[in-house]
This record gives sequence, structure tokens and C-alpha cells, in this order.
Amino acid sequence: MKSVLIHCCCAHCAAYSVQHWREQGYEVGALWYNPNIHPYTEHQRRLEAMKSLALEVNLPLTVSEGYDIIAYFRQVAGHEGERCQHCFRLRLAKTAEKAHQMGSHAFTTTLLISPHQKHDLLKEIGSQLAREKDMEFLYADLRKRYSDSRHMTKPLDLYRQQYCGCVYSEWEGYTK
Repeated sequence: MKSVLIHCCCAHCAAYSVQHWREQGYEVGALWYNPNIHPYTEHQRRLEAMKSLALEVNLPLTVSEGYDIIAYFRQVAGHEGERCQHCFRLRLAKTAEKAHQMGSHAFTTTLLISPHQKHDLLKEIGSQLAREKDMEFLYADLRKRYSDSRHMTKPLDLYRQQYCGCVYSEWEGYTK
């Protein structure tokens, strides 16, 4: 069976994304690596929700050790206008690396279900990293299924975040 490692940004985006790739015939594993999420308490709340979902849907979850926010700030400092590009690259590079180590055929991300993310940029970065690792980046535009994913997790009473995760998006949310 083909396998895919899926980068998970949160439980609510993961629910339908995992189901989708399983329906495509993939054995799905998940990676939690989100050094962009600020503050630490927010990171932990989202991680706990992801762990609960993983148990609920029998999803093998690998959690990257530590809270690597310094790596995130090193990537985006001075590039705040292009921060998503640097953030995507950081998280997808870790996912591609881990997928390669685990012997997965491909990697992808739950960010592809969010109507708030830059799909062209995700596809470009994912494809570039896939070429570097000689593996496949699975792209699917799942935005139309965003509300389905939320409905799947609602009965589980999981923590639901109010912003993308980074300090910049939190700040923008309060200033607009």
C-alpha cells in the first residue's frame, strides 16, 4: 500500500484531510510540527486536540520534539510580508524529511483544506521539496470540504482556534 505523511496544522483541518487520503488508497501517518504557533499555550492546546483526534480516528501521529519557535522567527524576521512562504517551507521541509526517513511514498499537508491558505504557494514549495527528496508531494484542493472537516470534529468537542497560529496573524485579527 502507498503511504503518505501528512503535516497537521490542527485537528479540525486534519479530520477530513486524513479521510480523503485514506479514500485515495493511502496508508496515512501524521506529523505535528508547528513552530509558528504562538504562544506556547496555544501550541499545546492545538497539539492536545490533535492527539485526541489521532486516537479517535486511529491515526499514527509523530510529534516533533520541542517547541522550535526560534527556528520560525529566524525564518520570518525581516520578511514579515512573505512570512507564509517561509513558514510553509519550514514546516513542509520537516515533513518531507520525516516522510523520507520513514519510507513514505509521499507527503502533504492539512493546510490544503483551509480557504485561508495560499494554495499556489503551498503547491510550489511542496513540489520543490518533493523533487529534492525524490518523492511525491500530494496536492488536492480540499477547500470545499473545510466545513465538512469542522462538522466531523464538532461532536468530539476539540479545542477550536481563532487564528492561523503565528503572532502576526493573531495581531492582524485584533487590529482589523
